[in-house]
Amino acid sequence: MTLLRLVLRGLKPYWIWVLMVVLFQIVGVLAALYLPTLNADIIDDGVAKADVPVIWELGQLMLLISFGNIIALVAANFFAARSAMRTGKDLRSEVFAKVSSFSPRELAEFGTPSLITRSTNDVQQVQMLIFFSLNMLVQAPVTGIGGVVLALRVEPGMAWLIAVMVPVMLVAVGILILKAAPLFKQMQGKIDDINGVLREQIAGIRVLRAFVREDRERERYGVVNHELTDLNRRIGLLMILINPIIMFILNVSSVMVLLVAAPRIEAGQMEIGSITAFIAYLMQILIAVMMATFMTMMIPRAMVSADRITEVLSTETSVHQRTDGIREIEGPVELTFDRVSFTYPGAERPVLEDISFTARAGQTVAIIGGTGAGKTTLINLVPRLMDVSEGRVLLNGHDVRELDARVLWDRVGLVPQRPYLFSGTVASNLRFGDPSADEQELWHALTVAQGRDFVASMPLELESPIAQGGTNVSGGQRQRLCIARALVARPSLYLFDDSFSALDLTTDARLRAALAPEVEDALMLVVAQRVSTITSADLILVLDNGRIVGQGTHPELLESSETYREIVRSQGVEEEVS
Repeated sequence: MTLLRLVLRGLKPYWIWVLMVVLFQIVGVLAALYLPTLNADIIDDGVAKADVPVIWELGQLMLLISFGNIIALVAANFFAARSAMRTGKDLRSEVFAKVSSFSPRELAEFGTPSLITRSTNDVQQVQMLIFFSLNMLVQAPVTGIGGVVLALRVEPGMAWLIAVMVPVMLVAVGILILKAAPLFKQMQGKIDDINGVLREQIAGIRVLRAFVREDRERERYGVVNHELTDLNRRIGLLMILINPIIMFILNVSSVMVLLVAAPRIEAGQMEIGSITAFIAYLMQILIAVMMATFMTMMIPRAMVSADRITEVLSTETSVHQRTDGIREIEGPVELTFDRVSFTYPGAERPVLEDISFTARAGQTVAIIGGTGAGKTTLINLVPRLMDVSEGRVLLNGHDVRELDARVLWDRVGLVPQRPYLFSGTVASNLRFGDPSADEQELWHALTVAQGRDFVASMPLELESPIAQGGTNVSGGQRQRLCIARALVARPSLYLFDDSFSALDLTTDARLRAALAPEVEDALMLVVAQRVSTITSADLILVLDNGRIVGQGTHPELLESSETYREIVRSQGVEEEVS
């Protein structure tokens, strides 16, 4: 039922094209069924009587019908292909839109390789099934039923042969299909595995080369590749049996017809034209069964793919966007964490627990702590990359879960811990912050982010190409472009998640000095590693094991927080705690 729902939903906008497929298929099949009758008439009447005009007349009619049959089937294939391609496009769009709405929780549950396979290979399997179904779903029944009716009209006494051969073919092919069905489900899982290994190796190619692990990774890829190849071979061994079995049954059917009909023809009880027509109709019937079985071969794999697609489409994101959310918030920005806790799915304990603080426009709030303290998680709760497990995150007194998504995102500028750029140009990446920004605004943002010099040195400046992930620029350049991207948006709340760690101390100092007047009316949340960069912050939050163990200014924390003093000592700033 999952497969049927997907197919019907996909074809709903294209019902006119589907109707055209059906009409052309019926015309083509009826034309093909009519030809053997004409052939029998020619043999019986024309050739036997040497009536050349009749032969020419019927021959021309046969050519006309054949031409009409070709036109009808080509048209049917065209409309079937168009319907299938458009349905595949819509399915891919739906999967992409759904995946785009997922939070990190759902992305982790499915895994990136599996989501890529589901939006490409799985959709393609369903698309192919739709195409072949539209071709055969009409053609096979009309051919089969029409063939049976005409065969019985020509020679009712041989109906038993049809009743025997059709079930024999169905049973023989059905057994092979049932054996292959479970293997198709395993195949899609193996495709996920090989995509996962390949993606991991491409993403980590520098690490592999640094540790000279290429040979080991080639072996690992070889294992999953061999497993997929072996599974394909097992499926192929089953599938290659289908054609010989079908051809054997077709040939046995022809021989049986001749064996049964020969004595009757010799006795004058049956005409040669009738036996020729009966064989043609029998072939049409068995070919219709063969077409149906070929389509049946595709159903198991397509059903597995459809289930996997449906699993994605039916998964609800843990971050729900309200359609009737608050569409306007007024006044200077104010951010409040009210007893916030957060637990990752399957985790034994919260990564954040009982977090409470308030920050206002014009302030700089720094977050510092050891690795795994929950700093990035805290930052991600503000733009709702994840939702709190307990408590509330308030923006100007409104729970961020109650806000319209666009209202929230327009207020927030995020520079993530891992800077990421999209394939395109410098300008296209910066305009993620504001699509309407002009070149002057882009250069201003680059100047503040200390990126103007290296962009100006590029051959095409703002139009210089950027590779996927920003792999054609250095880590520091990538970091500064991401900061400039956030500045172009001019939000009222900046979130810097350890965004200055890739910069040297001199560049870091210049950037912060240039940044200060730009964000004086905004609120800045900064995850930091270096104490020296946050000593002037209006509020410093010290996290340890997901809890705030100290908050205040730099001098206050030196007096009150042992954890903060330990962080200062670990960075060799002994005079700060003396």
